[in-house]
Amino acid sequence: MKLLTKKLVQDLLATTDKTCLSLYMPTHRSHPDNLQDPIRFKNLLKKMEDSLLKKYSKDETNSFLEPLEELIQNPEIWNQNLEGLAVFSAGDWLQVVNLQIPVEEQAIVADSFHTKPLRKYLQSSDRFHILGLDRHEMKLFEGNRFSLSEIDISEIIPTTIEEALGSELTEKHTTVASYGGTGGESSNMHHGHGGKKDEVDVDTERFFRFASEHVEEYYSKPIGLPLILAALPEHHHTFRKVSKNSHLLKEGIQINPSAISTDKLATLAWEIMEPIYFKKLNDLADSFGQAKANGKGSTVIKEVALAATEGRI
Repeated sequence: MKLLTKKLVQDLLATTDKTCLSLYMPTHRSHPDNLQDPIRFKNLLKKMEDSLLKKYSKDETNSFLEPLEELIQNPEIWNQNLEGLAVFSAGDWLQVVNLQIPVEEQAIVADSFHTKPLRKYLQSSDRFHILGLDRHEMKLFEGNRFSLSEIDISEIIPTTIEEALGSELTEKHTTVASYGGTGGESSNMHHGHGGKKDEVDVDTERFFRFASEHVEEYYSKPIGLPLILAALPEHHHTFRKVSKNSHLLKEGIQINPSAISTDKLATLAWEIMEPIYFKKLNDLADSFGQAKANGKGSTVIKEVALAATEGRI
């Protein structure tokens, strides 16, 4: 699966003068509804086949469709669905993108990729990331006002303190016990003597710095979404002390994300994002109102089209 970034859309737009196949479809997260997704995918491939046969031979058409047909037998595609799926193929270039929102079914053959649904999605102001963090592990989620899903970052970033620090991990001389808190919360209590607790604190700070730097490099910078920290209250200060991620929001979720459901995590995240989202909308409305008052904005499509042809946009 490919991350949806502005860079990906730019790469798609730069691919021209080839036979470009663009496929969009809504998908389902869970069984048994997701069983219908490969079938709907096959139906869309049939539409592509009919379109290709109008211009190409049967053998050429089969060659174009072969990379997409192989996806039907790939369980990772159909067992890890979100709300939507986009697939792009041209020559030996193939990209599969999971989407957080449902999209209209489309199967398009052209000399360039159809990217309008992706560009519309990237322009939405309600998307965000959540970094779920404790002393031993990190998780990353992407969400919007409608849904939240965990991103599998393990192929790009080591997700545990042992994997991240490796030989830099200090010798462990602590006993760890888990105590249940209110509302299903729990935290790891470290019992040590003297410098042993200090070792744990050093390791924690190193791991949090590692998490911040790598999430920023591989996700925050290329995608540009607001980042919400979800962690126990005592971990927020340590993380913010070492983090230089400009996308990190000041307000976070003061709870161990592993102690609550994804639905509850999504609710808590949207409580933080909602006022930011509506402020963005209000700022955009104010900006447009000012531009229109100055003769630099319009709601009349003919005026906008004319301005575009004259290079005034």
